[in-house]
Amino acid sequence: MKAQQRRRRVVYLIPNLLTTGNLFSGLASILFVFGGNFEAAAIAILVAIVFDTLDGTSARLMKSTSQFGLQYDSLGDVVSFGVAPGLLMYVWALSTPKMLGAAVMFAFVACGALRLARYNVMATSSAGEGKPFTGLPIPGAAGVIGTLVIFDHHVVALGEAVKPILAIILCLSLAFLMVSTFRYRSLKELKTQEHHHFNYLVYAVLILMAVLAYPQAMLFVVFLAYALSGVVEQIWVGVTRLVRKKPGIQESPTRFPTD
Repeated sequence: MKAQQRRRRVVYLIPNLLTTGNLFSGLASILFVFGGNFEAAAIAILVAIVFDTLDGTSARLMKSTSQFGLQYDSLGDVVSFGVAPGLLMYVWALSTPKMLGAAVMFAFVACGALRLARYNVMATSSAGEGKPFTGLPIPGAAGVIGTLVIFDHHVVALGEAVKPILAIILCLSLAFLMVSTFRYRSLKELKTQEHHHFNYLVYAVLILMAVLAYPQAMLFVVFLAYALSGVVEQIWVGVTRLVRKKPGIQESPTRFPTD
Protein backbone atom coordinates (compact mmCIF):
# COMPACT_ATOMS: atom_id res chain seq x y z
CA MET A 1 0.00 0.00 0.00
CA LYS A 2 2.80 2.42 0.88
CA ALA A 3 4.62 1.64 -2.37
CA GLN A 4 1.43 2.35 -4.31
CA GLN A 5 0.96 5.67 -2.52
CA ARG A 6 4.56 6.68 -3.28
CA ARG A 7 4.09 5.80 -6.95
CA ARG A 8 0.90 7.85 -7.03
CA ARG A 9 2.71 10.86 -5.53
CA VAL A 10 5.47 10.54 -8.15
CA VAL A 11 2.90 10.32 -10.93
CA TYR A 12 1.25 13.53 -9.75
CA LEU A 13 4.61 15.22 -9.16
CA ILE A 14 5.95 14.88 -12.73
CA PRO A 15 3.31 17.06 -14.49
CA ASN A 16 3.58 19.69 -11.75
CA LEU A 17 7.37 19.77 -12.11
CA LEU A 18 6.93 20.37 -15.84
CA THR A 19 4.45 23.14 -15.06
CA THR A 20 7.07 24.65 -12.75
CA GLY A 21 9.51 24.55 -15.66
CA ASN A 22 6.93 26.43 -17.71
CA LEU A 23 6.62 29.09 -14.99
CA PHE A 24 10.40 29.36 -14.61
CA SER A 25 10.82 29.89 -18.37
CA GLY A 26 8.19 32.64 -18.31
CA LEU A 27 9.95 34.45 -15.47
CA ALA A 28 13.29 34.04 -17.26
CA SER A 29 11.75 35.64 -20.35
CA ILE A 30 10.65 38.65 -18.27
CA LEU A 31 14.15 39.02 -16.83
CA PHE A 32 15.67 38.83 -20.32
CA VAL A 33 13.32 41.61 -21.45
CA PHE A 34 14.49 43.82 -18.58
CA GLY A 35 18.07 43.08 -19.64
CA GLY A 36 17.35 44.06 -23.26
CA ASN A 37 18.02 40.55 -24.61
CA PHE A 38 14.85 40.18 -26.71
CA GLU A 39 15.97 37.09 -28.61
CA ALA A 40 16.67 35.18 -25.39
CA ALA A 41 13.29 36.31 -24.05
CA ALA A 42 11.57 34.95 -27.17
CA ILE A 43 13.44 31.64 -26.90
CA ALA A 44 12.41 31.35 -23.24
CA ILE A 45 8.77 31.68 -24.31
CA LEU A 46 9.24 28.84 -26.80
CA VAL A 47 10.82 26.72 -24.08
CA ALA A 48 7.79 27.45 -21.89
CA ILE A 49 5.55 26.19 -24.72
CA VAL A 50 7.52 22.92 -24.75
CA PHE A 51 7.07 22.52 -20.99
CA ASP A 52 3.36 23.34 -21.27
CA THR A 53 2.89 20.70 -23.96
CA LEU A 54 4.78 18.09 -21.96
CA ASP A 55 2.94 18.67 -18.67
CA GLY A 56 -0.49 18.21 -20.24
CA THR A 57 0.61 15.19 -22.24
CA SER A 58 2.27 13.52 -19.27
CA ALA A 59 -0.76 14.13 -17.06
CA ARG A 60 -3.06 12.46 -19.60
CA LEU A 61 -0.72 9.53 -20.23
CA MET A 62 -0.25 8.89 -16.50
CA LYS A 63 -3.94 9.54 -15.79
CA SER A 64 -2.91 12.03 -13.14
CA THR A 65 -5.01 15.02 -14.15
CA SER A 66 -6.41 17.00 -11.22
CA GLN A 67 -8.07 20.30 -10.44
CA PHE A 68 -4.90 21.43 -8.67
CA GLY A 69 -2.81 20.71 -11.78
CA LEU A 70 -5.34 22.50 -13.99
CA GLN A 71 -5.32 25.66 -11.86
CA TYR A 72 -1.54 25.61 -11.37
CA ASP A 73 -1.03 25.21 -15.11
CA SER A 74 -3.31 28.18 -15.83
CA LEU A 75 -1.50 30.40 -13.33
CA GLY A 76 1.81 29.52 -14.96
CA ASP A 77 0.33 30.18 -18.41
CA VAL A 78 -0.76 33.68 -17.40
CA VAL A 79 2.86 34.51 -16.61
CA SER A 80 4.59 32.63 -19.45
CA PHE A 81 2.11 33.27 -22.28
CA GLY A 82 0.36 36.42 -21.11
CA VAL A 83 2.65 38.74 -19.13
CA ALA A 84 5.97 37.62 -20.68
CA PRO A 85 5.02 38.03 -24.39
CA GLY A 86 2.99 41.15 -23.61
CA LEU A 87 5.96 42.77 -21.88
CA LEU A 88 8.30 41.58 -24.64
CA MET A 89 6.13 43.15 -27.33
CA TYR A 90 5.77 46.37 -25.32
CA VAL A 91 9.50 46.92 -24.78
CA TRP A 92 10.44 45.62 -28.25
CA ALA A 93 7.98 47.68 -30.29
CA LEU A 94 5.23 49.48 -28.32
CA SER A 95 7.08 51.70 -25.85
CA THR A 96 7.19 54.67 -28.26
CA PRO A 97 3.43 55.42 -28.24
CA LYS A 98 3.47 54.94 -24.47
CA MET A 99 -0.21 55.00 -23.44
CA LEU A 100 -1.39 53.27 -26.63
CA GLY A 101 1.32 50.63 -26.31
CA ALA A 102 0.42 49.99 -22.67
CA ALA A 103 -3.27 49.67 -23.59
CA VAL A 104 -2.48 47.20 -26.37
CA MET A 105 -0.29 45.14 -24.03
CA PHE A 106 -3.05 45.11 -21.41
CA ALA A 107 -5.59 43.97 -24.01
CA PHE A 108 -3.38 41.03 -24.94
CA VAL A 109 -2.76 39.98 -21.33
CA ALA A 110 -6.39 40.44 -20.27
CA CYS A 111 -7.78 38.49 -23.23
CA GLY A 112 -5.27 35.73 -22.54
CA ALA A 113 -6.44 35.52 -18.91
CA LEU A 114 -10.08 35.46 -20.06
CA ARG A 115 -9.25 32.67 -22.51
CA LEU A 116 -7.69 30.60 -19.72
CA ALA A 117 -10.63 31.21 -17.39
CA ARG A 118 -13.08 30.08 -20.07
CA TYR A 119 -10.99 26.99 -20.77
CA ASN A 120 -10.93 26.06 -17.07
CA VAL A 121 -14.72 26.29 -16.88
CA MET A 122 -15.16 24.14 -20.00
CA ALA A 123 -12.52 21.64 -18.88
CA THR A 124 -14.49 20.74 -15.75
CA SER A 125 -16.84 18.69 -17.92
CA SER A 126 -15.63 15.67 -19.88
CA ALA A 127 -17.80 16.77 -22.83
CA GLY A 128 -14.95 18.88 -24.19
CA GLU A 129 -12.47 16.01 -24.26
CA GLY A 130 -11.17 15.34 -27.75
CA LYS A 131 -12.99 18.33 -29.26
CA PRO A 132 -11.49 21.46 -30.85
CA PHE A 133 -10.46 24.40 -28.68
CA THR A 134 -12.81 27.38 -28.52
CA GLY A 135 -10.65 30.37 -29.35
CA LEU A 136 -6.93 30.51 -30.05
CA PRO A 137 -4.99 28.80 -27.21
CA ILE A 138 -2.81 31.30 -25.36
CA PRO A 139 0.45 29.34 -26.02
CA GLY A 140 -0.25 29.70 -29.74
CA ALA A 141 -0.66 33.46 -29.40
CA ALA A 142 2.54 33.71 -27.35
CA GLY A 143 4.34 31.59 -29.95
CA VAL A 144 3.45 34.06 -32.71
CA ILE A 145 4.95 36.93 -30.72
CA GLY A 146 8.07 35.03 -29.71
CA THR A 147 8.82 33.75 -33.19
CA LEU A 148 8.17 37.21 -34.69
CA VAL A 149 10.99 38.63 -32.57
CA ILE A 150 13.30 35.82 -33.71
CA PHE A 151 12.18 36.39 -37.32
CA ASP A 152 13.05 40.09 -37.03
CA HIS A 153 16.45 39.28 -35.52
CA HIS A 154 17.56 36.64 -38.04
CA VAL A 155 15.50 36.90 -41.26
CA VAL A 156 14.11 40.36 -42.03
CA ALA A 157 14.76 43.50 -39.96
CA LEU A 158 11.35 45.17 -39.68
CA GLY A 159 12.61 48.67 -38.85
CA GLU A 160 11.62 51.11 -36.14
CA ALA A 161 8.81 52.63 -38.22
CA VAL A 162 7.15 49.31 -39.03
CA LYS A 163 7.42 47.53 -35.68
CA PRO A 164 4.91 49.66 -33.67
CA ILE A 165 2.21 49.38 -36.35
CA LEU A 166 2.75 45.66 -36.84
CA ALA A 167 2.84 45.05 -33.08
CA ILE A 168 -0.46 46.89 -32.50
CA ILE A 169 -2.24 45.00 -35.30
CA LEU A 170 -0.79 41.66 -34.25
CA CYS A 171 -1.47 42.00 -30.51
CA LEU A 172 -5.06 43.15 -31.00
CA SER A 173 -5.71 40.44 -33.58
CA LEU A 174 -4.33 37.73 -31.29
CA ALA A 175 -6.32 39.12 -28.36
CA PHE A 176 -9.50 38.93 -30.44
CA LEU A 177 -8.76 35.39 -31.62
CA MET A 178 -8.18 34.19 -28.05
CA VAL A 179 -11.63 35.33 -26.86
CA SER A 180 -13.40 34.46 -30.11
CA THR A 181 -15.50 31.34 -30.74
CA PHE A 182 -13.37 30.14 -33.65
CA ARG A 183 -12.51 26.47 -33.44
CA TYR A 184 -8.88 25.39 -33.27
CA ARG A 185 -7.77 21.80 -33.73
CA SER A 186 -6.28 19.91 -30.79
CA LEU A 187 -3.88 16.99 -30.64
CA LYS A 188 -6.54 15.20 -28.57
CA GLU A 189 -8.61 14.83 -31.76
CA LEU A 190 -6.06 12.43 -33.25
CA LYS A 191 -7.35 9.56 -31.13
CA THR A 192 -10.88 10.09 -32.47
CA GLN A 193 -9.77 10.17 -36.12
CA GLU A 194 -7.71 7.02 -36.44
CA HIS A 195 -8.22 6.76 -40.21
CA HIS A 196 -6.27 10.03 -40.61
CA HIS A 197 -3.24 8.98 -38.53
CA PHE A 198 -1.01 8.29 -41.56
CA ASN A 199 -1.85 11.65 -43.14
CA TYR A 200 -1.05 13.46 -39.89
CA LEU A 201 2.28 11.63 -39.69
CA VAL A 202 3.21 12.73 -43.22
CA TYR A 203 2.27 16.35 -42.46
CA ALA A 204 4.28 16.27 -39.22
CA VAL A 205 7.37 14.95 -41.03
CA LEU A 206 7.12 17.64 -43.72
CA ILE A 207 6.67 20.43 -41.17
CA LEU A 208 9.56 19.11 -39.07
CA MET A 209 11.84 19.02 -42.11
CA ALA A 210 10.96 22.62 -42.97
CA VAL A 211 11.51 23.80 -39.38
CA LEU A 212 14.88 22.04 -39.12
CA ALA A 213 16.00 23.48 -42.47
CA TYR A 214 15.21 27.12 -41.59
CA PRO A 215 13.94 27.39 -38.00
CA GLN A 216 14.10 31.19 -37.67
CA ALA A 217 11.56 31.67 -40.48
CA MET A 218 9.54 28.45 -40.39
CA LEU A 219 8.71 28.61 -36.68
CA PHE A 220 7.02 31.97 -37.26
CA VAL A 221 5.21 30.61 -40.32
CA VAL A 222 3.97 27.56 -38.38
CA PHE A 223 2.65 29.55 -35.41
CA LEU A 224 1.08 32.19 -37.67
CA ALA A 225 -0.57 29.50 -39.81
CA TYR A 226 -2.05 27.91 -36.70
CA ALA A 227 -3.35 31.28 -35.48
CA LEU A 228 -5.05 31.82 -38.85
CA SER A 229 -6.31 28.25 -39.20
CA GLY A 230 -9.39 28.84 -37.06
CA VAL A 231 -10.41 31.85 -39.14
CA VAL A 232 -9.82 30.03 -42.43
CA GLU A 233 -11.82 27.00 -41.27
CA GLN A 234 -14.69 29.19 -40.12
CA ILE A 235 -14.79 31.00 -43.47
CA TRP A 236 -14.65 27.66 -45.31
CA VAL A 237 -17.55 26.25 -43.28
CA GLY A 238 -19.60 29.42 -43.85
CA VAL A 239 -19.01 29.43 -47.61
CA THR A 240 -19.86 25.71 -47.83
CA ARG A 241 -23.14 26.25 -46.01
CA LEU A 242 -24.08 29.16 -48.29
CA VAL A 243 -23.36 27.10 -51.40
CA ARG A 244 -25.49 24.22 -50.12
CA LYS A 245 -28.42 26.55 -49.36
CA LYS A 246 -28.55 27.97 -52.89
CA PRO A 247 -31.68 26.83 -54.79
CA GLY A 248 -31.12 24.29 -57.53
CA ILE A 249 -27.94 22.90 -55.92
CA GLN A 250 -28.37 19.47 -54.46
CA GLU A 251 -25.78 17.12 -53.17
CA SER A 252 -25.44 14.11 -55.40
CA PRO A 253 -26.14 10.79 -53.68
CA THR A 254 -23.10 8.79 -52.70
CA ARG A 255 -22.48 5.91 -55.10
CA PHE A 256 -20.53 2.87 -54.17
CA PRO A 257 -18.67 0.90 -56.80
CA THR A 258 -20.09 -2.50 -57.58
CA ASP A 259 -18.00 -5.62 -57.76
